[in-house]
Amino acid sequence: MMTKNKNVPTLRNLPSLEQSTAVKARESWHILGIMSEFIEAAEKLSAIRPSVSIFGSARTPLNHPYYTLTEELARKLSDAGFAVISGGGPGIMEAANKGAFAGASPAVGLNIELPCEQSGNPYQNISLTFRHFFPRKVAFAKYASAYVVMPGGFGTLDEMFEALTLIQTGKGRKMPIVLVNSKFWGGLVDWLRVHLLSEGMISAEDLNLFVVADTADEVVNIIFDFYEKRTFAPSESETEKLLDL
Repeated sequence: MMTKNKNVPTLRNLPSLEQSTAVKARESWHILGIMSEFIEAAEKLSAIRPSVSIFGSARTPLNHPYYTLTEELARKLSDAGFAVISGGGPGIMEAANKGAFAGASPAVGLNIELPCEQSGNPYQNISLTFRHFFPRKVAFAKYASAYVVMPGGFGTLDEMFEALTLIQTGKGRKMPIVLVNSKFWGGLVDWLRVHLLSEGMISAEDLNLFVVADTADEVVNIIFDFYEKRTFAPSESETEKLLDL
């Protein structure tokens, strides 16, 4: 049997004490940088509830129907009293901020430093810039009363499934997750049923963690219907959950 030589450093190649100390110092500053992003988010966002986080593609052009629908929806949510949180960039994120910016409630942008695609849009009453995805994703989840998922790519799917996972596992409070545009999301929803549910990887109740809608009015009504018998503010037990995010 042939074996591959493992690339194991010899004692001579191990870092010196000075190198190890320098690496530890850099890691410590990195951790402090992450902590500072959590602190800034808490200072700026803790008072904006109720709010709705809107996810979607950064690549959606200005004249696209998805952009127009997102802008309409964000304006309706803003005028209904919801701050609107987006990723702060172009495409769907810009449409969400633009609609909210024209409305009665704040437009919030959680910007991220990326090599490409991300540049801040001008429609932000409250703007934060993150270097790290982790505190940014926590901010999306911690300060939202609902999630609206517009058509998007890998980043949108990542945020959507993270929201579903937090609620499924009890780590996040239960809230509306609305997938907008049944034609776009229909194939994914069918796949969840055909593969994940039928093979026992999720339960039937997990499919009730989200709903699909097509119009701005539907989305607004779904959110208000969910909160009809309770307040928008987190309960005491939900607050404890949010502290553990």
